Amino acid sequence: MADEDLARIAAQLVELRVEHRDLDEAIARLAADRGADELTLKRLKKRKLRIKDMITALESRLIPDLDA
Repeated sequence: MADEDLARIAAQLVELRVEHRDLDEAIARLAADRGADELTLKRLKKRKLRIKDMITALESRLIPDLDA
């Protein structure tokens, strides 16, 4: 994999991790609010899971293939 591909993936990972953390904080604030919209909370949780899956996929691309 080319160095610029690795740099691009690393930059994407940083952005996704920041968004994941921000969503985590937003979900915690909404969950603490008794009047919070449950649909919004569910959507944020789904988005957080999708981002986690994207992070996992990108991290797996950074692991070199080893011939067994």
